[in-house]
Amino acid sequence: MLSLVTFLPIIGALVLAMLPRSVAKPAALAISLVALAASLPLWFGYDPHGADFQFVEDMAWIDAFGVRYHMGIDGVALLLILLTTALTPIIILAGFSGVEDNHRAYFALMLALEGAMIGTFAALDTFLFYMFWELVLLPMYFLIGIWGGQRRIYATVKFFIYTVVGSLLMLVAFVSLYYLHYQQTGTWSTDLGPLLAMEIPYDAQLWMFLCFALAFAIKVPMFPFHTWLPDAHVEAPTGGSVVLAGVMLKMGTYGFYRFAMPLFPQAVIHFGPWMIGLAVVGIVYGALVAMVQDDIKKLVAYSSVSHLGYCMLGLFALNAPGVSGSVYQMLNHGVSTGALFLLVGVLYERRHTRMIADYGGLAKIVPRFAFVFMVVTFSSIGLPGLNGFVGEFLVLLGGFQYAPIPTVIAISGVIFGATYMLWAFQRVVFGPLKNAANEKLADLNPREMVYLAPLLVMIVVMGVMPQPFLDRINPSVDRFVARFADHYEGTPYVHAGPVPGWIAAGRSVAPDLPHDPEHTGALPEAPVLPAVTPAVE
Repeated sequence: MLSLVTFLPIIGALVLAMLPRSVAKPAALAISLVALAASLPLWFGYDPHGADFQFVEDMAWIDAFGVRYHMGIDGVALLLILLTTALTPIIILAGFSGVEDNHRAYFALMLALEGAMIGTFAALDTFLFYMFWELVLLPMYFLIGIWGGQRRIYATVKFFIYTVVGSLLMLVAFVSLYYLHYQQTGTWSTDLGPLLAMEIPYDAQLWMFLCFALAFAIKVPMFPFHTWLPDAHVEAPTGGSVVLAGVMLKMGTYGFYRFAMPLFPQAVIHFGPWMIGLAVVGIVYGALVAMVQDDIKKLVAYSSVSHLGYCMLGLFALNAPGVSGSVYQMLNHGVSTGALFLLVGVLYERRHTRMIADYGGLAKIVPRFAFVFMVVTFSSIGLPGLNGFVGEFLVLLGGFQYAPIPTVIAISGVIFGATYMLWAFQRVVFGPLKNAANEKLADLNPREMVYLAPLLVMIVVMGVMPQPFLDRINPSVDRFVARFADHYEGTPYVHAGPVPGWIAAGRSVAPDLPHDPEHTGALPEAPVLPAVTPAVE
């Protein structure tokens, strides 16, 4: 099933490249919808009560070097894969008018990018993960470089250099793990299970974690490794901005969750306060810089720096509310910020300007656009009842249990976020109609309503019914949190209480993820760890 969902878009991209240009648009949309339909059984077939990897595919690949074709998903990977398959048809439908030339190549690259991102989330072998991780760069490189704005070459080269430098350091760490496993066991392996079972020396953990952390922090992007993101967003076509914000940035947070943190738990304990500090700086810095932008697309880009800071804060709080909130915030950001970039694209197609000062008074001219913009704005600022509130609340709850003062500072990001989003909304939609060029703007057409409607539905559903999503997230989060219990006994890092009953009740955690010699994906029954109450004055 995972192989089908992963390679169907890639094969579809190859088929699309050979079809006549006249059928490129409907063919690309059909392929993306088939990929979405193929991914839905993952949701319905996933057992929300299990923390083991599911839909596991494991077979020897390059046997002489211990490389396996090993794929599987937990609740976190499941939701990120579904986010990817759901956003791709929306991006392709938006590209029907947003892309002015060479549609066939554009849509083929977008489908190839979809398959590579899905493979990144599903891979459980480090070699396989690295292959998909690097494969993601190529389509994005061409999407920005060919269909981007005036400074697209500068933005493309900057994006590529930043990402490749981080990836090479991650490769060094992977090779070091590979040789360390051989020294300890006498066998070669790149599989995640055996690597997690190793006893990695403390000093080696510190250096390896730094290599991984730099690669993933660039992708997130964390402060101060974020400077490539605004340029990439501003110069990318609308579809490129949506896929970049909606999915690609989550590859960084997912990399921390799946590899960097479980592999090096002692290094996570050592560097945890520093990572939380950088996350809080990113939250406040991103919000303040967004507040002074006159380009609405750049404003949304800097808001991503702030919002992803909350994801990192929740991850490194290392308790159930924080990590669950972090994962939920990843999904929220993909839906809400993806919708914001689509709306910016709608305006740009009509007026060919992104300057906030060029607008104003649009509520009377384009009321449907104004309504959708209002809902997405409220979602982005975390209005209760919409999706953004749930993730931010859980992150702040978990962060306060571990680091009260930094979390209080991070709360200011919520206030700043409401300030820059509402101020931008006011200047674009309300006030007098100052620019005569806006008097003839066309409102949202049926095609635009079709691709924006699913995002509005998810904004509301995730805000009022978070439980189906959290049910799939929480067992995997408990196992992740328990990985650090033996290394930090008696601190708030352990599944800290008290937490809401719908998170803590009735679920168990395990202190380790041992090697599974039969490669079934099953894990032993997890023992229950006692809750530890943090000493917070």
